[in-house]
Amino acid sequence: MKITNTLCMLTTLLCFSGLASAADLSYLQKEWALANYQLTGDAQDMRFEQLIVAADKSVESHPNDAELLIWQGIIKSSYAGISGGLSALGLVKDAKKSLEAAIKIDPDTLKGSAYTSLGALYYQVPGWPIGFGNDKKAREYLQKALIINPEGIDPNYFYGEFLVEKKSPLVLPPSFGELPEPGKEPEENIISDKKDTSDIEDIINQSSSTSTSKKSD
Repeated sequence: MKITNTLCMLTTLLCFSGLASAADLSYLQKEWALANYQLTGDAQDMRFEQLIVAADKSVESHPNDAELLIWQGIIKSSYAGISGGLSALGLVKDAKKSLEAAIKIDPDTLKGSAYTSLGALYYQVPGWPIGFGNDKKAREYLQKALIINPEGIDPNYFYGEFLVEKKSPLVLPPSFGELPEPGKEPEENIISDKKDTSDIEDIINQSSSTSTSKKSD
């Protein structure tokens, strides 16, 4: 009888924990969208700082929740891009740890978004001795993201941006799907849903043009 009661208590606690985790995730997503897209200046800084505290507390309460870890990484990397300076370097290092932890738990969570965000960090952050930037790892992680989610806006966008910034020829990973048609983007894209497929196609086209011009030279 005690065992049964204990199991019931554990099940109840796990259910409440799951609900709390989902509530935390929804809050982080909505507040990030507000801070990232609608606020500027001091108001934006203040909201991101509050959001980082909230994300840290959520992950502390649910350390094995890969979705929360991904959003913790997204929030910190987003604010790093806004704030700049030495503080940004600390933020991107923290974001990297969160994303790596999410991948260890479940690399397929949120359609491989941890790979997308981590790949973007690797080509946006300066390399050694300042930061951990690494083009080889950027390509590796972005291609892994594309294998998991070949039609996703975010992995296509960031991989295209990476190719253009590095003046690299377009190399598609195995299982790569076609670009999503305009107006048919999946709803599950979570990082930057304001980017449309025309941005992606423009970037891919620029990369292809760069590769063609190199061959003609």
